[in-house]
Amino acid sequence: MASGSNRPVGWTAAAALAVLALQGACVPVGEDSIEVTATAYNSHPSQTDDSPNVAAWGDRLQPGMRAIAVSRDLIPLGFVRGARVRIEGFPGGRFVVLDRMHYRWRRRIDIYMGDDIKAAREWGRRRVRVYWFSSWIRKSARPDKR
Repeated sequence: MASGSNRPVGWTAAAALAVLALQGACVPVGEDSIEVTATAYNSHPSQTDDSPNVAAWGDRLQPGMRAIAVSRDLIPLGFVRGARVRIEGFPGGRFVVLDRMHYRWRRRIDIYMGDDIKAAREWGRRRVRVYWFSSWIRKSARPDKR
């Protein structure tokens, strides 16, 4: 832990890389994967809180969005807000990290399924492999830059 902070030291570095990536200053160079437990959730007050369409980072969720929530232990690995991930075994398995889960969960993702409660129940709980870009380099450092 960083002194005077409740965040892991890697959290700051991961957040900085995400900001640079969103600004187009960095590009992914290595894809890593991890096996996690995947569940599904909906925009419904019984599954979230009084604001079921607002994610933990403040993003507005709408049916049809391909978003996931991640357990907080995955954030220092690179599952930061806005990170693009691929879920093996899920049709069209590309998603964006837009939400985070309660502190009690570890090695877990929650797939957003809009208002489709039936689809979320059918998904249930599964072990899946999730891929993400864990290594980044500055565009100006790329040897193929012209």
